[in-house]
Amino acid sequence: MKVLTVGGGGREHAAVEALYRSGAEIYAVMKNANPGIIKRSKDHLLCDEKNVEKVCAYAKEKGVKLAFVGPEAPLEVGLVDALEAQGIRCASPTKAAARIETSKTFMRELVERHGIEGNLGFAHFDNAKDAEAYLRTVDHEIVVKPVGLTGGKGVKVQGEHLHSFEETMDYVNEIFDNNIGGAGVILEERAIGEEFTQMVFVDGKRIVPLPLVQDHKRAYEGDVGPNTGGMGSYTDADHLLPFITQKEREEAIAILQSIVDAMAEDGCPYRGTMYGQFMLTLKGPKIIEINARFGDPEAMNVLPILKTGFQDICWKMATGTLDDDVEFEKKATVCKYVVPKGYGVKSESGHEISVDEDAIAKCGATVYYANVDVKDGKLVTGTSRSVGVIGIADTLEEAEANCERALEHVKCDAVFVRHDIGTRALVQKRVDHMKELRSKA
Repeated sequence: MKVLTVGGGGREHAAVEALYRSGAEIYAVMKNANPGIIKRSKDHLLCDEKNVEKVCAYAKEKGVKLAFVGPEAPLEVGLVDALEAQGIRCASPTKAAARIETSKTFMRELVERHGIEGNLGFAHFDNAKDAEAYLRTVDHEIVVKPVGLTGGKGVKVQGEHLHSFEETMDYVNEIFDNNIGGAGVILEERAIGEEFTQMVFVDGKRIVPLPLVQDHKRAYEGDVGPNTGGMGSYTDADHLLPFITQKEREEAIAILQSIVDAMAEDGCPYRGTMYGQFMLTLKGPKIIEINARFGDPEAMNVLPILKTGFQDICWKMATGTLDDDVEFEKKATVCKYVVPKGYGVKSESGHEISVDEDAIAKCGATVYYANVDVKDGKLVTGTSRSVGVIGIADTLEEAEANCERALEHVKCDAVFVRHDIGTRALVQKRVDHMKELRSKA
């Protein structure tokens, strides 16, 4: 089948590899020349992924039957709506359905209106003065978020990034002064626990869960530094995480099913991959955010171990025919992102980077290209994450060791890595944190 893919990051490279393995003939649109995607594509177009007219013209010219849109920005501008108007099936949500991510206020209000479990206290403001008045009445720590899209980098948490009322208001004012996210600010109750990601495939009504993953947002080892789009992630061979029970996972899945049911009831049915980021608290899973796509890097943990053909899954999501016949290998995976110096604050870019794919494969790992480009025949870094390296093995410990060996075959003078991701010590820290919280309950 001829399949259009949109996006040039690591998440999209992982999706393209999965589509290629399942026999798809791929036509890719991306703003950067991702060499991994180009290698697997029959043809590709370099253009702004939000240029709906140009992307649709390319899809029509190539005669594609199915589309998979990776990033959130093209979803926000209605690319799926335009493709579907041309008769192209899409395994991604419409503009209305994508509001579950593109408007944090929409998500919180939908969950509240339908009485869905897992919501947090919140308040939305379109000016700093009203936000300040509200903050003066709050007796608990809060999380400050721009309402709109910020590439996963706009969240600041009291007690972690913000250490006083003044610092909190400085950030609220910054959001309004710089129009960050473009839709105001939402102030949410801070949830205490351990974060985890539960992604699901969705066909408008039915959902099918993927293995659990834990992402690491902080830039530096030891969980310090600025928030990023994600420095790396891991999943365990049993598809759980060491600090989560099956019952707690089922509670998170039930929340996502309730959200899908509510969206269908409200006239904006959701199709495609949905990403649920949760905080496991003493009162069960709480919703941190819902995204209208695969997580990045979480897609790179789950897609390499997907046994069922991804092309078939995408077609079933797009046509409302999803079933439970989706299998994953019982493998552990550890992803560590190679990122440019300064990432999380102000990235350096334009540095040459080399990747030995064959050597990485011999280490029991795989590699996905992300924010890199080909210029004058050389692979160079961009301003965001460069390359994701994923160790795969029967145990988490082996997968982490494979990832570390493979990282030696990515060479650049201006990058860094969070080497602690997936290590026994950091995973145990997560387990101990939940034990400590439970012991105090």
